[in-house]
This record gives sequence, C-alpha cells and structure tokens, in this order.
Amino acid sequence: MEALDALLNRVSLARLREPAPDAAQREVLFRAALRAPDHGYLRPWRFLTVEGDARQKLGELFVSALLANNPDAPEAAVTKARAMPLRAPLLVVVIARLQAGHKVPEWEQMMSAGCAAHGVLLAAHAQGLGAIWRTGDMATDPTVAAGLGLAENERVVGFLYLGSVEGERRAAPDLAPADFVSAWG
Repeated sequence: MEALDALLNRVSLARLREPAPDAAQREVLFRAALRAPDHGYLRPWRFLTVEGDARQKLGELFVSALLANNPDAPEAAVTKARAMPLRAPLLVVVIARLQAGHKVPEWEQMMSAGCAAHGVLLAAHAQGLGAIWRTGDMATDPTVAAGLGLAENERVVGFLYLGSVEGERRAAPDLAPADFVSAWG
C-alpha cells in the first residue's frame, strides 16, 4: 500500500475478529511505531501485548478498577468492563515512559508516544488489518496502571485494539483541509 493511501484513508474500525496480526505483521507494526518523531532520541514509549487468556485477565483488572472507584457499580457496568478487552483478538497497550527534568518536556514525550501509537495504526491499515485506539477511564486509572506493572513515570497513552476487519471497511470521512488551516500574519 502506498504511504499516502494509508495516511489519507486510515479509519478506526471497532468491529474486529480473529485472526490477530501474525508475527510478521506485528514486526511491521512495531517497526512503524519506532519511527515516531523523537526529540532527544529518548524512545519514551513501550508496548504491552494482550491476547488469548490475558484478555480475560485484563477484563478482571478493569472490573477491579471500576469497583475500586464505584463499589456499587451496576452489574451492567461490571459486565461491560469485563468484556472490553474481548472486542479484538490483540490489544497493544501503548505506554509513555516519561523522563522528568529532561530538556525534552514531558508533554513532548507524551506526544512522541502518541505518534508511536499512530504509527501502529497506520501500519495496521497498510497491512489490511483493522484497528482502533481507545482510552477511557481505564487509561488513567491507578488500579489499572498498577496491575499492568507501570512504573511511577509511566502513563497509558491508549489501548490499541487490532484484528481482522469484520464486515466492510468503512471509508474515511471527506474533510476539507481549508476548514483546519489558516495563514498567520
């Protein structure tokens, strides 16, 4: 796939099914992530893959986080939290590793990690895979961070859900660049 095609036509796809990306496809996904802009060559990111039975374990971690914040959460919310990681055969947790006091500010390090996540999404699209970037309350929850083994200086940037496209791939919306660009001065 041409690079411009991937850049112009990538869309988030929530309906994902088996099979998950294979080893060769994953190599491409993570190689693309490693090309993210990275001022200072800090490599301020790392990734966790979650698949198979680990998805159920992550669902239980999400339930623990939900109940820690809301012990009286309705059963529907508990069921939803438990099922969230089951929406795709592979999840990639994108983690920013922030270096405090560095000349590259932490916000820029977070942006770099976000660009690494976007690289995974673009590489998934280019390989005909489906993907969606999700965050929500679980991305910032301290119970989830502890359960994932995050260090004090680490933050979840997002959960990337990856798999084969279920149904037809939807088209990217037709947005006009002029609506977002203006001259200064």
